[in-house]
Amino acid sequence: MAYDKFNTLKCSAVPLPIENVDTDQIIPARFLKATERVGFGDNLFRDWRYNQDNSPKNEFPLNDSKYTGSILVGGKNFGSGSSREHAAWAVYDYGFRCVVSSFFADIFRNNCLNVGVLPVQVSAEFLKKIFTAIENNSQSQLIVDLQSQTISIEGTEYSENFDINSYKKENMLNGFDDIDFLMNIKDQIGEFAKKTPL
Repeated sequence: MAYDKFNTLKCSAVPLPIENVDTDQIIPARFLKATERVGFGDNLFRDWRYNQDNSPKNEFPLNDSKYTGSILVGGKNFGSGSSREHAAWAVYDYGFRCVVSSFFADIFRNNCLNVGVLPVQVSAEFLKKIFTAIENNSQSQLIVDLQSQTISIEGTEYSENFDINSYKKENMLNGFDDIDFLMNIKDQIGEFAKKTPL
């Protein structure tokens, strides 16, 4: 399944300044029955977003109308816990295309890259600057440039580079998942197979 190409993302962000957010908090286990990657966004952070009577918790950032944008800014150690890929599906299905943190669990990071969500790991100091900027102005703009691998806070001198696997970077720039990538080079694979003895 192809995804939207990711080149430069410029928008406001939703802050979630909580450390050690695990995948069960991102998408509780009782919502993992579906096998298609749709509908999970409705239950993103379900137990944090809603009361037991299903009324929204107004104080939770995703329920606060002053926060908008397709970038989620989380605290340190985002996506820890079980390896469920549904957590990345929920983030994508909700509408986020980038998650920023000072540390990601490796499996969650890879699951995000597989579904078109860019995990941007920054220093603890830069993460604090982002949270401060959003606190001062909920519509502060972040600029995430995948080609140059930089993230910056618009209107400031604050900018930082981030790392990404070169294969995953090319896939995101082209809107490819792993199968799309293979299909795109199927002629090369065929030629290689012809030249390679069984």
